[in-house]
Parts: sequence; C-alpha cells; structure tokens
Amino acid sequence: MTDKLVFLTGAGVSAESGLKTFRDMGGLWNEYAIEDVASPEAWRKNPATVLSFYNERRCAVLDAKPNAAHLAIAGLEQRFDVVVITQNIDDLHERAGSTSVIHVHGEILKARSTIDAGLFYRLQKSTIELGDLCEQGSQLRPDVVWFGENVRFMSECEEHLRSASRVVVVGTSLTVYPAAGLVQKAPFDAEKYLVSPEPQKVPYGFRFLRGPASTVVPRIATCWLEGRKPV
Repeated sequence: MTDKLVFLTGAGVSAESGLKTFRDMGGLWNEYAIEDVASPEAWRKNPATVLSFYNERRCAVLDAKPNAAHLAIAGLEQRFDVVVITQNIDDLHERAGSTSVIHVHGEILKARSTIDAGLFYRLQKSTIELGDLCEQGSQLRPDVVWFGENVRFMSECEEHLRSASRVVVVGTSLTVYPAAGLVQKAPFDAEKYLVSPEPQKVPYGFRFLRGPASTVVPRIATCWLEGRKPV
C-alpha cells in the first residue's frame, strides 16, 4: 500500500477560521430558513435572495485566513501523498498550500451556468448579481451543491479512501450523506483517526482524538513527520 494520507474535512475546520456553519446560524439566515436559500426550489422562487445569501458567505470566505489545521495538512505534502476531501465550499485548504483538494459540495468562489452544469467560472469579484450571465446567456448561480442536488466526485473519493494508508476525519459530525459514508471505504489496516472537540459516534476502526482541529491536527502532523504515531 502506498503511503497516502486522506483527510476528510468538514465545517468545524473552517469554523476555527471564523466562518459560520449552518449549525452556528441556528438553521436560519436573517428571516430565512436555510432550505429557503440553499435549494433549487429557492433559486426558482427568489434568485435575488439566494444570491444575496451566498454573496455574504463569499465575502466572509475572502476575509478569512487558513488556521493551524489547514497549514498542518498542507505541510504534510513535504513527505506524503496527501489528498483532502472536503465538504467545505471555501478555499482555505488551497490557500494554506494543499495541492490536491476535492470539493464534494462545490466552491463558493466559482459560479456556474444555470442551463449547462458543465460551465464553471472562477469569479473575478466577490458577488454574483442578477444579470450576470454565462456565455450561453443564462443567469450565473453559485457553484454550490444545494439540498436535493447530487454531491460530486464520489467515485474518485472512494478510490482515494480505498488506497489510503492513513485517514483523518476532522470537523464533521458524519451526519451528511453520502459524503459521511466515505469513511466506510477506508482499508481495515489503515491508520484512522476522528478529530472532534466533542464526543461523537466513532466509526469502526477509528481512534477518537478529542480537541479542536487547530490543536490536534498539527499534533498529528508533527508525529507523522517525525515517524511516530499520534498520541
């Protein structure tokens, strides 16, 4: 087995950089339920409200900075083959220096066509407005997977998990499927850890390391770079 490290990261990692999670917002944004700003139905009903919601989230992402967990994961590339599978829509892993990042829920700093899901654009500004069109003349929308839409790259992610020698799950409650089911693809004999500040159900074969991502992940990285198992 090649010495491949796979990190499965969720909102808890970005939260330590100051980005609010849906849970932090209590399921609400102003007077709107999350489902009212994060679904195809919401987009058809009131695209201006959806754009406003994501414009605010995008500005927050641009203001945020990678934290110690992001930096530690990126630093492991000096010795290992590292793949990051993230449920986060921000670019903090990339800004920290990670070069192989798979965004299963999309990327907020990109837009895509509403009539051709294959047309993606890296945004040159912090907002998407009504009237911003793709090359085929349709309104641009955030490149974010909404409720009711399929997550991305599942087959690719499963292959990375199957070939991993070490797996770390961090910042996710493992309740959002199908992404949460990826942990089941990790090899039986792989070194596997779940990092969380709060106790939660630990997948079979994983070791639970309690603490914030910005503290525990750098500790794991230091141990691995020094040839030791995390303690």
